[in-house]
Amino acid sequence: MRLLRTATGVEFFSLVVLLGNLATVHVPWVATLLGPLHGCAYLLVIGATAAATSRTRPRLLAVVPGVGGLLALRAIPA
Repeated sequence: MRLLRTATGVEFFSLVVLLGNLATVHVPWVATLLGPLHGCAYLLVIGATAAATSRTRPRLLAVVPGVGGLLALRAIPA
């Protein structure tokens, strides 16, 4: 569960920075650095959700790009 929380934070933060960069100055090295980080965090959220629960709803919510980790965390009972 801790891995899922960390991966969710990284995924969401990297998405916010990527979109902020795109909307403002669009520095190419920011996209080059954070793009793969965001993709890896996204895949890690999916894998960590599958490992954390066997319920279908959180697993499907984890696949939603950007906010799927946050939605999956809310759907997993504490």
